[in-house]
Amino acid sequence: MVLFINKKNTPFLFLLLISSFWAFYYLSSNAFNDYGVEKSEWFLLIDGLIVLPLLCFWCIKNKKEAAIKAIAYCCLVVLLGSFIIPESSKLIWHYLEAGRYIVLAAFIVLELTTVITVIVAIRASLSNKEDPDVAISSPIENILGKGSVSALLSFEARVWTYALFSKKVVKQHFLGDMHFSSHMKDGAQSNQLGFIMVILFELPIMHILLHYTWSPFAANVITFLTLFSLVFFVAEYKALAIRPISITPDSLIVRYGIWSPVTVDLFDIKHIKMNSEYVSRAKNIRRFNVSGNPNVEIKTHDGDFIYLGVDAPFELVTEIKKRIS
Repeated sequence: MVLFINKKNTPFLFLLLISSFWAFYYLSSNAFNDYGVEKSEWFLLIDGLIVLPLLCFWCIKNKKEAAIKAIAYCCLVVLLGSFIIPESSKLIWHYLEAGRYIVLAAFIVLELTTVITVIVAIRASLSNKEDPDVAISSPIENILGKGSVSALLSFEARVWTYALFSKKVVKQHFLGDMHFSSHMKDGAQSNQLGFIMVILFELPIMHILLHYTWSPFAANVITFLTLFSLVFFVAEYKALAIRPISITPDSLIVRYGIWSPVTVDLFDIKHIKMNSEYVSRAKNIRRFNVSGNPNVEIKTHDGDFIYLGVDAPFELVTEIKKRIS
């Protein structure tokens, strides 16, 4: 909670504060609003459409990110005002309610343009024999800078890259002088393919069942969401066989499926050994394994554990032991 309260998150916290206060103000009758007599729209307009955008540009260094958040927050404020401000108190709010759709359409066009630009940049980078992870994240970070938003978009870009352009990704282009795969362990990739086939088989049956027992609209929405989630499973299935776990001269890079890579400094490794037992979840444990029990245990000097499921565990353990010794 403490980490969430920082300067960058101040606009969002301010949005929550004014939303709660003004919702109480407009929807109740109390001494603040002269017992329902004074409910002017100007109060929310000043806080939500003037103070809040200025706060975004003051608290967020990246001006593009600040502008995007300011527009999004203003649209939310207008939406909130359309519900809580009494109709008799609205003078210009009706115009704002109509205008937010124009802003939303412009925002969607801007984001689609950005996405297309990023896709083109990623395909060009992949063709230049650059590390595929760098090729995917660099165009996004060049636009948005490093941060939680760019990390989320990089993850989404990896999903679409491996779902649509997996043939463009060459395993040998990944950073590292030794690569280890993980897709054959305990039939990990085969199990994923089976799971995808089950979804495809039951999808039309589920759609027809929901269409006649619930509603056509609900059936269409759930089918669309299922197809959208299927993109993730297909990308994970392809990425598992392509993205390796790699050793560089001074680090171990753990890439697993489409998730963000984890880099472990070889000098931070206290010990590494074979493992055959089940590993339960814990705060100091990270597991990178799809099927069966992980077969490699890594313990860092900080007391954290990393468990891997790889196709050649003995070779990986032997190589890292040789390097850290």
